[in-house]
Amino acid sequence: MGIDQAFETILRLGIFLSVLITIAVLEVIYPRRIMRIPKGLRWRANIGISIVNQLLTRLIMPLSATALAILCAERGWGLLHQFTLPSIFEFVGAIVCLDLIIYWQHRLYHLIPVLWRFHCMHHTDTEFDVTTGIRFHPVSILLSAFIKLGAVLLLGPSALAVAVFEILLNATSLFNHSNLSLPVTFDQRVRGLLVTPDMHRVHHSIRPDEQNHNFGFNFPWWDHLFGSYQAQPSEAHTDACIGLDQFRGSSEVRIRKLLTQPFRTT
Repeated sequence: MGIDQAFETILRLGIFLSVLITIAVLEVIYPRRIMRIPKGLRWRANIGISIVNQLLTRLIMPLSATALAILCAERGWGLLHQFTLPSIFEFVGAIVCLDLIIYWQHRLYHLIPVLWRFHCMHHTDTEFDVTTGIRFHPVSILLSAFIKLGAVLLLGPSALAVAVFEILLNATSLFNHSNLSLPVTFDQRVRGLLVTPDMHRVHHSIRPDEQNHNFGFNFPWWDHLFGSYQAQPSEAHTDACIGLDQFRGSSEVRIRKLLTQPFRTT
C-alpha cells in the first residue's frame, strides 16, 4: 500500500507536535519529580539538537523508510513478501518485528563502546522530561535510520505499517521519557502494553546496573523475555539520580557541548 510522502510528513509532524505539547502541559499540572535545571535552558538544547537531527537526516538519507517499503512491495523484497498472510497479521507482525529490532539496537548501543560514545548523550540529561525523548546525537540518529532501512529491506513491511510504527515510536518516546505522575494502579496496567515513564526512568539512572535494564521503547515484552526488566529503581523515583557522572555541569546543557560529548567521554 503506497502513501503520499508529503502527507505522511505533515501527519507525522502534526501528531508529534500534538503529543509533545499535550505532555508538556500535563507535566506542569501533574509533575513526577521537581526539576532543578531551568526548563528553558534544557529545552533550547534538546529541541535544538532534534531540529539538527531532522535536517541532517533529510539531507543525508537516500530515501525514507516508507519510500523503501514501497520499493520493496513493488519488487517483492523482504520476508513478508514471501508468504501470503492476512493483511492484519502482516501489519501487526511488521510492527512487532520492527519494535524487536529497535530493542536490540538499543541494547547494542549500550554494549558496544563506540556506539555507547554517541548514545550516551541521550543519558547525560540530568533531568527526565518529554524533551529527553528527542535528545539524541546526530551520529546515533543517522545510524538508527540506516538500521531501520536495513530492517525494512529484510522484512518487507507495508508502507502503512512503517508509517504507523514510526508515529508510534515517536509518540511513545515522548510519553515514556515524560515527567508525568501516573497513579500506581494505572501505571501497572499500562506497562503491560506500553513502556511507562516510571519503567523507563530506571534506565536513565546514574547507576550503571540500572542503565542496563528496561531497553524497550514501545513495548515492554522484550525486557521481560530477554531478562532486562527491572520494575523499580533502587531509590524512590522522586529522589533517584538521573544522568551520567561525567557530564553534570550546567555548561553541558548547550548544543555545542552536547555535540562534542562523544569525543570527551571516558
